[in-house]
Amino acid sequence: MVLTRSFVRAKRPCTDGFRWFVRQFDEGGHYQELLDRMVAAGRVGDACWLLEQFGPTDEVREVDAIDADAIVFSGTLRVRGGVEVDGIVRVGRSLHAGGGLRAGGDVFIGEDLRVEGALRVAGRTEIGGDLRAGWGVDCAGELHCHGEARIGWDLLCAGRLHLDGNSFVGLDLNGADEIRCARSLQVGGDIHADAGLRAEQGITAGGSIHADLHLEAGWGIKAGGLIGAGGAIRVGEGLHAGEGIRAGAGYGVFAGLGVHMEAWEASARVSAPHKPDGLMSGWWAGPAAC
Repeated sequence: MVLTRSFVRAKRPCTDGFRWFVRQFDEGGHYQELLDRMVAAGRVGDACWLLEQFGPTDEVREVDAIDADAIVFSGTLRVRGGVEVDGIVRVGRSLHAGGGLRAGGDVFIGEDLRVEGALRVAGRTEIGGDLRAGWGVDCAGELHCHGEARIGWDLLCAGRLHLDGNSFVGLDLNGADEIRCARSLQVGGDIHADAGLRAEQGITAGGSIHADLHLEAGWGIKAGGLIGAGGAIRVGEGLHAGEGIRAGAGYGVFAGLGVHMEAWEASARVSAPHKPDGLMSGWWAGPAAC
């Protein structure tokens, strides 16, 4: 796609950016070439603005590895090795890497992000499609995945964590802010949220589950260890814990909130080694089966 001077002017760019465009390309230039030249000149903000205005393309670029100050690409990037970027990573469509991805700034991927190694981001991460990471994910800012997430090792997030699809984490999940999952959340190890934790469907963990504020699920919650919260525990169906269920001081445990009371015995069972204090609703079924 060729962007002409009049086409770019119609988007009302800043004066300095438009003057640079005219000096470099006169009457116009190829879309991705413009983005590459802007990034090379240190005008990463202008490149991101241009991508926002004209959107993604179907262009595909395949390379062995990437070691750069920043990336702004309109289409799909396929990298046979790893990706090392000091600043921002912005890709209009998908990014596939045979190694890991490390970014010193924000990461914005329009569609899918797939890395065979680890994902480490020093800023915010937003993924428009699915997230696949063969190793772990460590994000220093907010992480929002609009599709499904499958992470082989740990997931560490220092900001808010929003997962819009079914999500699987192989080992532990730790969030320094609220955790929200629009579907189901499955974790092989422990889950800890420094704020609230909510899944619109179910939550399953091989270890313990704890939220410093409220713990909520639209369906049920099952943990091999302890289910605990600093606030209330509220689920639409049942609770099953291998070690115990504990709400915060002065808060209750509510099961079966989405189930008719007559169906509690079948669909809102609460199982743990000991009956939880403050059990306000649901069917107490005794210790969980081994």
